[in-house]
Amino acid sequence: MDQFGGAIGGAGGTAATNGRGAGQAAALRKGRDGGMEDQEALDLAADWADISQGLKKDLGPQLHTQWIKPIQLGSFCKETGTLDLFLPTEFSANWVADRFADRLSLAWKIARAEVRQVRITVHPRRRAMPELRVGGRAAPELRVPAANETAPVLAPASRPAPTPAPQTIAGFDVSASGVDPSLTFNDFVTGSANVLALNAAQRMSAAETPQFSPLYLKGSTGQGKTHLLHAIANGFIAARPGARVFYCSAERFMIEFVQAMRQNEMIEFKSRLRSFDMLLVDDIQFIIGKASTQEEFLHTIDALLSAGKRLVVAADRAPQALDGVEQRLLSRLSMGLVADIQAADIELRRQILEHRLSRFTSAQVPQDVVEFLARTINRNVRELVGGLNKLIAFAQLTGQQVSLQLAEEQLTDILSANRRRITIDEIQRTVCQFYRVDRSEMASKRRARAVVRPRQVAMYLAKVLTPRSYPEIGRKFGGRDHSTVIHAVRLIEDLRSRDADMDGDVRTLLRQLED
Repeated sequence: MDQFGGAIGGAGGTAATNGRGAGQAAALRKGRDGGMEDQEALDLAADWADISQGLKKDLGPQLHTQWIKPIQLGSFCKETGTLDLFLPTEFSANWVADRFADRLSLAWKIARAEVRQVRITVHPRRRAMPELRVGGRAAPELRVPAANETAPVLAPASRPAPTPAPQTIAGFDVSASGVDPSLTFNDFVTGSANVLALNAAQRMSAAETPQFSPLYLKGSTGQGKTHLLHAIANGFIAARPGARVFYCSAERFMIEFVQAMRQNEMIEFKSRLRSFDMLLVDDIQFIIGKASTQEEFLHTIDALLSAGKRLVVAADRAPQALDGVEQRLLSRLSMGLVADIQAADIELRRQILEHRLSRFTSAQVPQDVVEFLARTINRNVRELVGGLNKLIAFAQLTGQQVSLQLAEEQLTDILSANRRRITIDEIQRTVCQFYRVDRSEMASKRRARAVVRPRQVAMYLAKVLTPRSYPEIGRKFGGRDHSTVIHAVRLIEDLRSRDADMDGDVRTLLRQLED
């Protein structure tokens, strides 16, 4: 089964096909404040059991255990079609929403037609992050059961729930380091926009001591900072087996710091953080403005660097642009190497799409669709890959062929957010200047080749670069029928695939219109 099929395989199953359904529904009713009816809870739990199993096949046991298994079913609103999925922490909720939201939404829509939206949030009872277990213990708590567990997990008041074995430094488990093993350098597509950051990241992950530390990765949202952080960690673990590596967000660092202060465990907290061989902190911009946290982070940086350890941080802005940061901390962050990740250009976006498609051997995506996505979704790489994933998933789930029309229909929100508002008038003017024909020829009835071909190119560009329908485009070209526009679009697509001159003309026009 392909990557998307596994996530929803058997999603329409009943509790009879999975014996855990009734137990999960019972646990769900115990751990939730709602008044969901018994049968509805049973059906939701059975569907979730099947969806979860499919995701386990797709993602593998490790990612599934870390990110999918903790998901708990929340309430389902029939009026809005919204299903709540809860995770225990802000960090995990953001992570799952960022990487698996589309897949979870599609799986639920296939399993239950009435589910129109899946909302992934932190559980209202579980706002605190998991502890780092700095002292080898954790405060006992009553845990709300996950929907995919087989038995109620609320511990009796007379006997606290057993605490899992602590993640000790001596026997450090890489799976507990927060590092995603699927994000490696091999899957990071390189171009002129990110080559400096990649080379710096590879140096930082090598067994040899790097010439700089810390490494500061700077780039806007969705350009690959987080991928590089995890790739650095995975590369370092491969180069130095047994190395102690820890990845966290700035949010988690702050929460753990506050929690350690409240529990009088600051010594253990500091000791654990400074015992790592490599510390990676994401979204460092969120640590600004917190004086006590900044102070502790500063001391952590000093301790790590003086001991020859490695530190990598990432932010959406340069160190000098961080508001509210202490000068001493600013100095430490700037003393190593600041590697900028620029927005991906058109060539890099094409490469990213091609690389992604190489992983979907069964997916047939025409080249004109790849070109359309690369040119249109230009805000960030995350949206680009997410758009491609959504398009392939929808096509495979519905049995449709991937086409320009399908891309426009299914990616409306992403496309509208990315598109520069290019008008048909602008397209006609640019094409006429390029081919040196009069603007009036766009709407004329003349059928001379010197006029028809530029007109067809303009129709094709109007379809690729604007959200206008075929009939709307036809009206802008002298009231022509929509079938004429469809013929023009298909003809230019065909000519581009076998005529290098035509492809070159269209590429030049696209550059002129999008600059």
